Amino acid sequence: MNEGDWLARRFEANRTHLRAVAYRMLGSLSEADDAVQESWLHLSRSDTSGVKNLDGWLTTVVARVCLDMLRSRTSRREQPLDAHVPEPIVSREDGVDPEHQALLSDSVGLALLVVLETLTPAERLTFVLHDMFSVPFDEIAPIIGRSPTAARQLASRARRRVKGAATVPDADLARQRRVVDAFLAAARDGDFDALLVVLDPDVAVRADYGAVPAGASRVVRGAQAVAKQALTFSRLAEFAQPALVNGAPGIVAAPGGQPFAVIGFTVRRGKIVEIDIFADPARLRRLDLAVLND
Repeated sequence: MNEGDWLARRFEANRTHLRAVAYRMLGSLSEADDAVQESWLHLSRSDTSGVKNLDGWLTTVVARVCLDMLRSRTSRREQPLDAHVPEPIVSREDGVDPEHQALLSDSVGLALLVVLETLTPAERLTFVLHDMFSVPFDEIAPIIGRSPTAARQLASRARRRVKGAATVPDADLARQRRVVDAFLAAARDGDFDALLVVLDPDVAVRADYGAVPAGASRVVRGAQAVAKQALTFSRLAEFAQPALVNGAPGIVAAPGGQPFAVIGFTVRRGKIVEIDIFADPARLRRLDLAVLND
């Protein structure tokens, strides 16, 4: 086996891990795949004869690529961050696709990704690498051009933001599904009081419809306001197909068989605390929803 073949084999052995790092960094599978491909190109052009830990080296390479992508995204984004929903991973109701399993470890739900979107690129990188993948701060520091102490402070700041949000759902998937089904039934029936029963008082709905029509993407907070909005979408609930959205019970709304929205729910203590509606037509077309028809 020549060196090129050996590097290719090592890279393939790391691909799933690198994709998991990139998805947490970018909140988009399509962009994560781009970052992984870019890291392969970097590897193929590099002299790795002096690299003692190739697996760790690849992790730092994909992290650098993602950091550049985050900084570029931040500089050009016009849409308010609080109305942006990251790209979800959709699986069949009866189980997560094995290919997606590694991407969804550590409870990487939409609610967590939404919080990660509020971090600066450097905060997000330090939190993802250290708290999710146990990369030491002295290896993270050169990537962001800071000292290990500064990297530790960035991770601590990010950790406080994450812990202050309701990102971790109930462990019981069946209980989550019962709550989501009760919400959908109440929406279909136009039962305002039944909606309030399953909604947390501080529930938030984050609806991302993309840039057009202007003003459609927004955040609605509070059980009363969310219940009123749910009643306006009662017809949409009729076309709800159960699915797992980032490993948690959710739905794909497909009127006439055409996907209109992927909706993820975060259920804590038996109440819905967050609803994330991914309905950006351009990004929706990039999702692989064929698995739902298998």
